[in-house]
Amino acid sequence: MDGSDRMWISAIPSLDPDTPEVILDLDHRSDDPAEQIACMLLNRGHEGEAGVFYLLPEDLSARYERTGDRLAVSLLARRDVLAQDLTSRPAALRAHLDRLPHDPGGGELVVLVRRSAVTDFVPPERDGFQQPVALIDHSIEDGDGPVALAELVSLFESGEAGIAVVAAPGPPPA
Repeated sequence: MDGSDRMWISAIPSLDPDTPEVILDLDHRSDDPAEQIACMLLNRGHEGEAGVFYLLPEDLSARYERTGDRLAVSLLARRDVLAQDLTSRPAALRAHLDRLPHDPGGGELVVLVRRSAVTDFVPPERDGFQQPVALIDHSIEDGDGPVALAELVSLFESGEAGIAVVAAPGPPPA
């Protein structure tokens, strides 16, 4: 699986039906420890106005890359942030931190999730920043594999899934 069944370029009707977004699916019940860690970070939001939580780029960020006709999105986190947050988590999850690949861009960032899809979509820049990435996080009981985008949007609209918007502060994909 290359992740293309869990990454879409589409609009989320209840947010902005006219703007295509890069959307990634994150499942809280995933067997992948890195995806579990990414879901854990979604709970690290900092409250701004009442009931609205913001993810800081230092907590979780995204980066776009293009190779030929494929657009890839990586979710990145700082190793020190993860080490702190994982202290109260199961030992198996803490042990996975050392197995996460370092971000090739350098620094203390590690790659949690990387998904790609064949597309000619180029994420637009807004005010000098790349378009953020939308994460739809959910828990599906049946474990029947990947969920279709329409089902994810339906889960969000019924309050059974959340959406997090993650900044993509780097340069646009070549």
